[in-house]
Amino acid sequence: MKQRTPEGDALTALVLPVFELNGEFLAAAQDITEPTGLTPAWWQVLGATLDEPLSVADIARRVGLGLARQSVQRTANLLVDKGWAVYVDNPNHKRAKLLEPTAKGRDTVAELRDAQHAWSDAVGAAVGEGELQAFAATLEKILRASRDYRGGSA
Repeated sequence: MKQRTPEGDALTALVLPVFELNGEFLAAAQDITEPTGLTPAWWQVLGATLDEPLSVADIARRVGLGLARQSVQRTANLLVDKGWAVYVDNPNHKRAKLLEPTAKGRDTVAELRDAQHAWSDAVGAAVGEGELQAFAATLEKILRASRDYRGGSA
């Protein structure tokens, strides 16, 4: 069995803490969204449409994070059913409607924005701007290197 290099060991040592960090971010998002009735996934989909109405396929591409088009479709339908969004005609495609937030949806996202800012300000202050910027740059390098290794996919 081939041994990893010290760099490979260092990267491997990051995997579990990064998964744990992802879980913590999801738990924080749940805490932030819970008072509004949205879920983190609903927030993510609705938030993608704030600047312009988007098709479900465009939302899935923009949001990323492994959300399948079918999952985004189910979420979009729920957002419409609950009055946070509406479907509007798509001038570029007869069947693929665009999802657009309603006034209720925009107000809810604004409420979430305030709660998210309070959370990010507190966590950011505890860690420090410089450390966070360095961590973000390192994460970007890891993502780029992994994608390059895998042939540029994802």
